[in-house]
Amino acid sequence: MLIKRKSIEKDESQRGLRQTASGAKPTRKPKFAPITLSEQDGVRFLHFGTEWVQGAMRLRKPDWLELEYAQQMMVWMLFKKNPQHIVQLGLGTGALTKFCYRHFPQAHITAIELNASVIAICETMFRLPPQDARFSIFEMDAMDFVTDSVNHDTLDILQVDIYDATARGPVLDTPEFYVACSHCLLSDGMMTVNLFGDHPSYVKNIKAMRFAFSEVICLPKVHDGNVVAIGFNTKPALDFAVLFTRASQITEAFKLPAKSWVNGLKASHLAD
Repeated sequence: MLIKRKSIEKDESQRGLRQTASGAKPTRKPKFAPITLSEQDGVRFLHFGTEWVQGAMRLRKPDWLELEYAQQMMVWMLFKKNPQHIVQLGLGTGALTKFCYRHFPQAHITAIELNASVIAICETMFRLPPQDARFSIFEMDAMDFVTDSVNHDTLDILQVDIYDATARGPVLDTPEFYVACSHCLLSDGMMTVNLFGDHPSYVKNIKAMRFAFSEVICLPKVHDGNVVAIGFNTKPALDFAVLFTRASQITEAFKLPAKSWVNGLKASHLAD
C-alpha cells in the first residue's frame, strides 16, 4: 500500500545491475525492511516491519480484492474488456496479479518486484499461482523494466503500486518514470496508480503523470486515504451511459463496485 520519499529500496536499487527479463544477475543484493504478517477477522496482512498495510488477502477468498483501493485499480475494466498483456509493478500480496490471472485467461500477466522476499512470501503465504505460459515474475527494478525498449508499445494495462516500508508515496514518481510507463503502453493503453492523497507526494505524482499522459483522471479518495489515478495514452470518450452499462456487467460478472467508479469518473470530469 504506501510511505516516505527517501527509501532503502530506492537508494539500494541504484547500486549494481538489476536482473532483467534477459536474465542478467544483480552484482549485489539490495537491503530491505523486514517482512511481517498479521491476521484479523479472517484477513491476512502484509507489512514491511511497520504497522502500515502493504496488502491483504481474505483467507477464504484468496483471489478476491479485499482492499477498496485494489478494487479501484481495476477501473480500466470499464474501457477494456480483453487485454492481452497486463503488467503489475510492485507485487505486494499479489492481489491484483491473482485477480487478473484468474479472470483474464486470454491475457499474459507479468509481475515486476525488486524484493525476492516479497515474491517468496506471496508464493508461500498469499497463494500466488506458479509461473506458467501466461504468468511471469521478474525480480528487478520497475524503472529498469519500463525504460527497456523491448517493453515499449507492448502493454495494454500497467498497474503501478510501488511503495517502501514507510508507505506514504511511491518510490518512483518522476516525469521520466511516467513517460517510460506511457511508452510501454499501446496507443489505447491505460495505467492505474495507487497514490496517497493526504501526502505531498500526491501533487508531485499527478503533475508528472499529466506530463506523460494524454489524460489523467483520479477516483475519489477511499477511507484509508488512497487515491487511484488513471493515465490514458489516448484521451477517452467519456460516454457515461455506456460506462454505466459496462459497470453493471462488471458488477454482475466480477462482484466489483464498478458503478461507484463511473460516479467517481463523472465527478472528476465535472470538476475539471
